[in-house]
Amino acid sequence: MKEEELLSILRLQKSKAIGDILAKKLIVSVGDVQQIFEEKPQFLAKINGIGSHAIKHLFAKENLELAQKELEYIKSNKIDYTYFLEDDYPKNLLNCIDSPILLFKDGNINLKNEKIISIVGTRNMSSYGRDFTNKLIEDLAEYNPIIVSGFAYGVDICAHKAAIKNNLQTIAVLAHGFEQIYPKVHKKYINQVNDNGGFFTEFWSEDQPLRENFLKRNRIVAGISKATIIIESAEKGGSLVTADIANSYDRDVFAVPGRSTDLFSKGCNNLIKNNRAHLLTSASDIVKLLNWDVLQKPKKEIQKQLFVELNNQEQKIYDYLSMNGKQLLDVVALECHIPLYQLSSVLLQMELKGVIKPLPGKMFEVV
Repeated sequence: MKEEELLSILRLQKSKAIGDILAKKLIVSVGDVQQIFEEKPQFLAKINGIGSHAIKHLFAKENLELAQKELEYIKSNKIDYTYFLEDDYPKNLLNCIDSPILLFKDGNINLKNEKIISIVGTRNMSSYGRDFTNKLIEDLAEYNPIIVSGFAYGVDICAHKAAIKNNLQTIAVLAHGFEQIYPKVHKKYINQVNDNGGFFTEFWSEDQPLRENFLKRNRIVAGISKATIIIESAEKGGSLVTADIANSYDRDVFAVPGRSTDLFSKGCNNLIKNNRAHLLTSASDIVKLLNWDVLQKPKKEIQKQLFVELNNQEQKIYDYLSMNGKQLLDVVALECHIPLYQLSSVLLQMELKGVIKPLPGKMFEVV
């Protein structure tokens, strides 16, 4: 990636009133992140969701200065990163509409393995929770999953350590920049995690571990994984937020039950009781529900016999929807690298040809 492009991404990322969803809409609508800052405000204002307040902050001089400073930090410290339109961006996360446009990374992360699970829970884990986590990961080791967590006290660090002990890749998602580590006592695990996976963060170098950053971090933990496992949780807590986010992404959620009198089992018990999580008693529950026990046979490609011809763009969209099932309009645009203003007309033509059909909520699927 050229420095000019990275600078524009950083500038967009720092713009107030423009979150990840709006940022992606801008990029897809304009067609290029650098072009955003060369367009006239009048043009940008025509894009749905872009108001005068957002445009004002988009071109703020302060954002450019901060972006230039962060770019220098990235270059001087050789910080690795992945952009949401690049091939190495986490595939599962790409399907989450509010995922970060830019992720910084460190270590030896390899996401080719699709068996990715997140394990989270209370910072005040009991001996029962610790034993369950260790046993769970030990029993899952034969399936070679990637273990994701948040590098915090309690369940998080226990999951990372258990993954390392069983020679599994583990990924820690941070709620701050790479200039510090939180909690400080976990600095001793940095090299081990990097050797067996690595770190992701969307936060800039000097961003601090603020409460709101942990909440933002949780969507990455949930989105990067096929399933989220809650080991122990009180009636309220960050791990329950992660479970809610995972459910909103239509990902599987598992919770470990406990006695009704146990403070740090109430959250898990409530998830199970309200059908917000599968009951988890052993590794076999995960293996069966996620179909890890099924021998993956090569799938034969079946070409649907159509009496119509599709152009290159239409074929690309058709192949993507055939492989991934029904998808949001915005996700199709991002995944197929087609600007929204073009995509709508292409989808209409495909609908008229009878190869796709629209669904409620701006969703589309093949016929």
